[in-house]
Amino acid sequence: MNASSLFHRSSPGARHRGLGGWLHGTWRSLHFSALLLVMAASPATYTPENRRRLATYIWLTCSQTVPVFTLLSVLLSLVLVHIVVVTAQSYGLSQFALGTVVRVLVVELLPLSAALFVALRAGTAINAEIAALRQATSGKSVQLNESALIQLIVLPRVAGSGIAVVLLATISGGLALLLAYLGVYGFTPWGISNFTRTVGQVFEPVVLMVLGLKTLLFAIAVATIPASAGLARRRSNEGASVALLRGTVRLFTVLIGIEILSLAVVFI
Repeated sequence: MNASSLFHRSSPGARHRGLGGWLHGTWRSLHFSALLLVMAASPATYTPENRRRLATYIWLTCSQTVPVFTLLSVLLSLVLVHIVVVTAQSYGLSQFALGTVVRVLVVELLPLSAALFVALRAGTAINAEIAALRQATSGKSVQLNESALIQLIVLPRVAGSGIAVVLLATISGGLALLLAYLGVYGFTPWGISNFTRTVGQVFEPVVLMVLGLKTLLFAIAVATIPASAGLARRRSNEGASVALLRGTVRLFTVLIGIEILSLAVVFI
């Protein structure tokens, strides 16, 4: 698998619509993800110019997503913590309020929300930009496409989106834990022992492993699937907007599939 194969026209069998086309696109995205991981692990990738590009796009992506998502996650956490605590108190189940908030917010809701937010804010932009760049360089050599789109353009944007997902999930999860403590115990240090005990019971080894793996898969999917769709060979009657739509639909399907699989592992 090399970078140039991403620019070749798909075989006739792969161009059928429906399930076959979706599976082919998913397989191409997996190949593209593996290629990017190999390139990211290669020391030859990190030339001075590429390091500067990586740092620039990581900073741009994180600075555009972290402040807004942090504010939204704080508001969501405040509302959900208040609803769960009040409801649990009304039914005499206050001892279960904290564990429910931590499991719903930190383990399930916030990682998926972070992935969706970065996908909408940065992932779709990558898809559209790469598709437009491919169209602009369609008359030039394949070697130019490889160096310009893969190493200089695609990889920095992919790295920025992937790191942004992990960063958002980590920051929002930490803030949610803080707000959950304040919502249950208030501004007092006397609930720290009960809080740590409950959080430890929620984050048992299996749950912690699933949370870390799920967040990593979210980051890889958000980073690579839009870029893979943008790099795909356009059909004769399709434009950049169609590539954007196909990449977005495929990305959301993969994210929901990862979330369902993580729930099955934890609760079944």
